[in-house]
Amino acid sequence: MRLHQITAQTKRRFVVTTDSRHTRPVAENRLDRQFATQQPNTCWAADFTYVWTQQGWLYLAVVLDLFSRRVVGWAMQTTMQRSLVVSARQNALAIRQPQGGLLGHSDRGSQYASAEYQDALRKAAATCSMSGKGDCWDNAPGESFFASLKRELVYRTTFATTEEARTALFDWIEVWYNRQRRHSALSYLSPEAFERQYKQQPQAQQPVAA
Repeated sequence: MRLHQITAQTKRRFVVTTDSRHTRPVAENRLDRQFATQQPNTCWAADFTYVWTQQGWLYLAVVLDLFSRRVVGWAMQTTMQRSLVVSARQNALAIRQPQGGLLGHSDRGSQYASAEYQDALRKAAATCSMSGKGDCWDNAPGESFFASLKRELVYRTTFATTEEARTALFDWIEVWYNRQRRHSALSYLSPEAFERQYKQQPQAQQPVAA
């Protein structure tokens, strides 16, 4: 192995992020794996994951617009409390300002079922949708996004500090993924280019029905 410069793949650190063993109400799966949408700001998928650093865990929550697969909101913190997912949602709402008719999909973990997160959805006049228990395929775009992130960045990098990880994750999301990385589901355009192309079409000027 040394002669051919081959190194063994070490076992990666793992942490369970979805805690569905709670007593909070959960929503039905209104999305029902219909991941293709015709307009922006009609369906957002939310999820979060973890990144190991030599200072400990850093948790990343994102909100994806399923129309363009763009990350429209994100947040990072060193604990996976409900404030993490609420901050990502509020960030997305502030940037995109949807005008009603939004479907917010996530898993049924305690963070997304929390009163704080559900209140953020209600204030935005958004309808809640949740994946089935233990079914990752119900939020496949989110799983696919994190798989790309970890394969292209996280598994190739040793982060000395959480701040170093924050900077790298910001660059990967905002500089690379949203603006440059081509997506097979978008005719090999980047999320930003796909949205720009949509806005140039005459029908894009029509208001989205609530």
